[in-house]
Amino acid sequence: MSGRDAFERTLAAIYDAMLDDARWPAASALIDEACGVGGNDLFVAEGPEDDRRGLFVGIYSRGQRREDLERVYLEHYFAIDEGVPRFRQLPDEGLAHARDLYTAEELKSSPAYNEALPRGACQDGLRVRLHGPDGSRFAWNLGDPVDSDGWGASRVAMVTGLAPHIRQFVCVRQALMRADARSATATDLLDNSRVGVLHLDRRGRILEVNDRARDILRNGDGLSDREGTLRARAPADQVRLERLLGEALPASNAPALGGSMLLRRSSVLPPFIVHVKPVAAPQPDYGARYVAALILIAEPGRRHHIHPEVVATTLELTPGETQVAVWLAEGKSVREMARATGRTEGAVYRHLKQIYRKQSISRQADLVRLVLSLAR
Repeated sequence: MSGRDAFERTLAAIYDAMLDDARWPAASALIDEACGVGGNDLFVAEGPEDDRRGLFVGIYSRGQRREDLERVYLEHYFAIDEGVPRFRQLPDEGLAHARDLYTAEELKSSPAYNEALPRGACQDGLRVRLHGPDGSRFAWNLGDPVDSDGWGASRVAMVTGLAPHIRQFVCVRQALMRADARSATATDLLDNSRVGVLHLDRRGRILEVNDRARDILRNGDGLSDREGTLRARAPADQVRLERLLGEALPASNAPALGGSMLLRRSSVLPPFIVHVKPVAAPQPDYGARYVAALILIAEPGRRHHIHPEVVATTLELTPGETQVAVWLAEGKSVREMARATGRTEGAVYRHLKQIYRKQSISRQADLVRLVLSLAR
């Protein structure tokens, strides 16, 4: 298979997985094959640069998730990994070889480099830093090459070509998770009230919209409907929107590409984030109008309130456990919780262990996702 064919096949799998993360293992396996590596992983974090919390880590090898490696790394190595602060200095889509993130002395003595990375077969891997349009940051890490060719030019080119689409995958998944649409078809999303959804045909004309998108268009809230086509409120945004739609709905046989942009609203409202996702054409289409692109309009600044009583009742937690769970989901560290309550950090960790036992989970990231799923 040619490099172009491998790229396009992998790209199609990534975009298929955007609406259903159950398809990500298959896409991840194709990434391994296209890039010639033994595995790859995604790491998503939030918080200030000097105190980021891991929200999600997914380590896959040939399409198989390695939760054992995820758990060991997060619990024992992430906080002491010397390469992490240096990785954070990379620009958007910046690449670094794993070993280049450590000093000569650390290459000999670092537990992270010498214990954790070999377990995941990524001592000779490649790290890619990606920035989301809402200020989020995440890492896409490629494992060791599976042959003696190493990181040649064609292999690196495949990684750099896929990187923006990996970013798009994470951004769309985040938007759908916030909208309680973990797995949904393009049609299912029309019933969702927490995110604006539009279906466009292959000419970029509007086919269907959900109620949230209809309100946005009716009010001209950054975006309007001009005789069946989308029009951005700001001229500069219109240029970016046309470029995104042109890439998602190419006139030639070029691969359809997705992307995201900030969409300015009024001077007092935070911008929307618009995600554009191409949708594969039905075969055959018999010349009918079909959904060729999916538009999601998200509000990244929108925070849903966490009700402690809902958390306590649903998860069957004590008042102390509830406070710890809610604070953790709101971004407080264990140290901050200990200071606020006058307890020791050990006492806070004991609450966490009790919660883990009750919920059959083992990580802070799992608890954060669980609590946020109960937010209103």
